Amino acid sequence: MPSFDALNVGDEIPSMTTDPVSRLTLALYATGSGDHHPLHLDQDFVRSQKIAPDVFAHGMLGMAYLGRVLTQWVPQACIRSFGVRFSAITWVGERLVCTGKVVEKLERNGEKCVRLELLCANEQGEAKHKADAVVALA
Repeated sequence: MPSFDALNVGDEIPSMTTDPVSRLTLALYATGSGDHHPLHLDQDFVRSQKIAPDVFAHGMLGMAYLGRVLTQWVPQACIRSFGVRFSAITWVGERLVCTGKVVEKLERNGEKCVRLELLCANEQGEAKHKADAVVALA
């Protein structure tokens, strides 16, 4: 686990790049989340409604990827807050790059914490999700 004293504002946490989002990814996520909305699973429905040319990822899937970046860096019990804003649709076939950086060091409720800004973007750099988190460190 990273040390509070060893971290500086501007330091980056380890990034993660996903495999391309596939229809299987969406089906598995729908099963795990209970979100079986046809926008994410039924190409014929999406096209018939003239919503989009194809199905697209659940917004919460990007949040899950950002959560994975956090929990690969620190144990889940260290996460004090985690909030995400959705910026753009994630399309089938896109590979997502999840990154994070320390933007503040602070003491909160007697704990040494860092505030992080996180980003989930496609390989072209288009932001899909922007997040912030506060993590307690020893």
